[in-house]
Amino acid sequence: MLFTLGNAVDFSYPAVFNFGDSNSDTGGLVAGVAEQLNPPNGQTYFRNPSGRFCDGRLIIDFLSFKLPAQITAIISYALCMHYAVDAMDLPLLNSYLDSIGAPIFRKGCNFAAAGSTVLPATASSVSPFSFGIQVAQFFRFKIRVLELLSRGKKLAKYLPQQDYFGKGLYMLDIGQNDLAGAFYTKSVDQVIASIPVILLEFETGLKKLYYQGARRFWIHNTGPLGCLPQNIATFGKDTPKLDELRCVSSHNHAAKLFNIQLHALCKKLQFQFSEANLTYVDIFTVKINLISNYSRYGFEEPFMACCGYGGPPLNYDSWIPCGQTNNLNGTSVTAKGCDDASEHISWDGIHYTEAANQYVSSQILTGKYSDPTFSEKMPFLLKLKF
Repeated sequence: MLFTLGNAVDFSYPAVFNFGDSNSDTGGLVAGVAEQLNPPNGQTYFRNPSGRFCDGRLIIDFLSFKLPAQITAIISYALCMHYAVDAMDLPLLNSYLDSIGAPIFRKGCNFAAAGSTVLPATASSVSPFSFGIQVAQFFRFKIRVLELLSRGKKLAKYLPQQDYFGKGLYMLDIGQNDLAGAFYTKSVDQVIASIPVILLEFETGLKKLYYQGARRFWIHNTGPLGCLPQNIATFGKDTPKLDELRCVSSHNHAAKLFNIQLHALCKKLQFQFSEANLTYVDIFTVKINLISNYSRYGFEEPFMACCGYGGPPLNYDSWIPCGQTNNLNGTSVTAKGCDDASEHISWDGIHYTEAANQYVSSQILTGKYSDPTFSEKMPFLLKLKF
């Protein structure tokens, strides 16, 4: 049962400000901590590593919230033909941390970094850029932008206009690493018990954004963690621990409970902040449907990583990340990419392929998996192959 969170979704966003982890990181971790990202990452679309842990584009690269009438026919046709589409009438978001190449932030900025958590980072964290840090970076970004704009129009073509901060869309896709990482040191009950603490930190960050003028929020829940090849390889060695899809039951159970509580938090915040518009997006259902019916959507491998080492059934080895070469039992081995990434849902055992991201995006754009739903309020008609 869905509960209405706000008014109809507005598709006229002048800018997007994104916060998250690797699901929406367009270069944050690579630029921020000099994380190594080698080919074949990026091979499908960018032809070289682009800062994304993927063979091509991410969900955020495909999503659209502003579609001029003159291109709707093109978008509909392209989605129907399963071609790659940038549906957003906005450029691909540059990472806040990637300063090389004079990035343009006029249409928004991406603060996401792979490995980031909602809870503050620790010494062992993959990313130091937790949600709280990303929010603080946004405040710094906003202050600096307003300072520069006040000096004249010289830099206006590179920076968002002042009113974009109030009219822009604030996207949030984070929390997966808090749960997935906790399973390495905590019991299932302890992981579940930590969910309210995670969401309290999330609520704190979101409220800070609201008090700074943010009014339009797009919040993704977390996907089926138990279906990631990494987690199956690590926690799914015993058959009783797997569900009917061969995913790790405990991880998916925790993800579902997290999503229920995140949804409840969104409802509470919408009630508290009547001026805000919160859209909750059910990524879990979209992704579990893809994995359950993978062949229907043109995929051949629901679990085996395209870029990895070890061969079937998972082609995943935690010691040999995609594109890297390491010594294994005295032999130098390299995690290479498969011939056709479009046949795989998993790119590297942790992240999805561009083809899978495109499927998820196409389903999000139907409006059926959002609260409030907007399938009857879309400014265009989607004709989807999927």
